[in-house]
Amino acid sequence: MIADQGMVDKTFKSQSGRNFVIKYVPVSNGCIILISEDSDQIGAISVSISSSNKSNTAKVIPSKYDSIFINTISEMVSRMKNGICITSLYSLKQLTLDDMKIIMDQIRDLIRT
Repeated sequence: MIADQGMVDKTFKSQSGRNFVIKYVPVSNGCIILISEDSDQIGAISVSISSSNKSNTAKVIPSKYDSIFINTISEMVSRMKNGICITSLYSLKQLTLDDMKIIMDQIRDLIRT
C-alpha cells in the first residue's frame, strides 16, 4: 500500500459475534488506526513512536477495558512502520482473547498490503 492511497476501511465479525470496523490511514511517517465496535466512534487513544528497535508510548485517553491491548497495537505498528502510530480503540465491553487475535491479524494484513 502506498501512503498516498488514503484511508482503508475493513469490517469484520469476530467469533464471539461482535462487529468491528478498522480504519487505517497511512502517512509518510506512520499511520492512524481507528478500531471501533458497531459504530464509528473515537475511544481510548495511544500514540507510539519507534526509534532504534524500541518504541515509546503515551496514553492520550486511557482505556476503560483494554489498555495493554491498545498499547500493544500502537507499539507493534510503530515498529512495523518505523514511525508514529496513533491508535484509537472503542469497544462496548472488554475484548475476549479471540477478539484481540482477529483484530491483530486484520491490522497486520492492512499494514502488509
